[in-house]
Amino acid sequence: MDEHRSQAVAQVQSVLAKLSLCRTAALGGRVHECPRCQHRCHVYNSCIDRHCPQCGGGRRAEWLDKTAVLLLPKIDYFQVVFTLPEELSAVMLGNRRATYRLLFHAAWAALREVMRAELGCEPAALMVLHTWSQRLEHHPHIHALVPGGGPSLDGRSWVRSRHPYQPRRRKPYLVDNRLLSARFRDQFVAGVKRLQRAGKLKLEGEWSSLKEPTAFAAWVKTFSDCDWSVFIEPPPTENARPEQVLKYLARYLTGGPISDRRLIEHQEGEVTFWVRGKDKSKGNPPEPYTLPGVEFTRRWSLHILPKGFVKSRCFGGYSCRKREAYLDCCGELLQLEHPASEPPETPGEEPGEERESCVACPRCQATMECISHVERPSWNAILNGSDRPRWYNPFRRARTRCSRHRYREPPDG
Repeated sequence: MDEHRSQAVAQVQSVLAKLSLCRTAALGGRVHECPRCQHRCHVYNSCIDRHCPQCGGGRRAEWLDKTAVLLLPKIDYFQVVFTLPEELSAVMLGNRRATYRLLFHAAWAALREVMRAELGCEPAALMVLHTWSQRLEHHPHIHALVPGGGPSLDGRSWVRSRHPYQPRRRKPYLVDNRLLSARFRDQFVAGVKRLQRAGKLKLEGEWSSLKEPTAFAAWVKTFSDCDWSVFIEPPPTENARPEQVLKYLARYLTGGPISDRRLIEHQEGEVTFWVRGKDKSKGNPPEPYTLPGVEFTRRWSLHILPKGFVKSRCFGGYSCRKREAYLDCCGELLQLEHPASEPPETPGEEPGEERESCVACPRCQATMECISHVERPSWNAILNGSDRPRWYNPFRRARTRCSRHRYREPPDG
């Protein structure tokens, strides 16, 4: 284990250290005492890291509240999944920030081009990045929530998505997924080539041979000549609520690639968890899957995102600059009533802050009182102090001087 830990990059060790200290005395917390029987109860602070499976409930609820305003009645909403070929996985791991950003923009550029050409409307999309498979392998893909229509390009009428050759078709239809797949492939491949020409694609180790133009062109050809997968899922029923798709996407915004409910056991250095089965004839029933503890940790760590990387993004009419005007235009064209103005919300808690809730005494059920409250220390103090995990190495990050004589962190590896 020590060898594997020493090879982990600084950010991975930092995230794992934070998760190991979540809801422990090292992070401070509150002490509650029962006024009747004097029983005391300690409630420790959470780590509030977005990768922690114990935290993030507040952030998910906040995201749902913000994105729910994008949903309008009288519209079919589709879930569109953009998937990349397996040949790209290893190179993307070494260039996560650049290639994940490219994945977002290639998916949106393809969707925008096809919807404007086929439907003649202004599209919008809410996109969320996923990077894992059921077995925790690296599998980057985009889930997008897309309205089935939009204002016409001149803004004078509402355009509803319809099948070009079956106008009376009852099943909701968005666009031709084969054409969308081809445009997505072309956009992503062109983006990879731009990164290479600009010297922004790091190719090291076994991939260093791709620095040669001929070898790089041959590698690109292995996945640019095949069909890519873009899956368009319509609403399951006529009265399906799009909020259900938002709730599905929200599950993957925080908490890491696997939830606690999928874990079965950890015995003799091996971790067993539930995965989706491969027997399609029986509906892919869940089956147990076992990995050595080191391999489980390695796979889990593959999905720690670059620091500050935003995995939920809005495009087109949903973008921050266009959202208000787009929703107003949609409301007018669909003849929707304006919702009554709501009273301003009272200032809430920061995401991840502990709530001062009533705690019942486990002995006599009386309401306990908070007699002590210790704020969460800074992570700098914790990870460089005596409470840090024994295996954690407090990195002294090398800094590079940029042209403006300011210091900045080295790029992600």
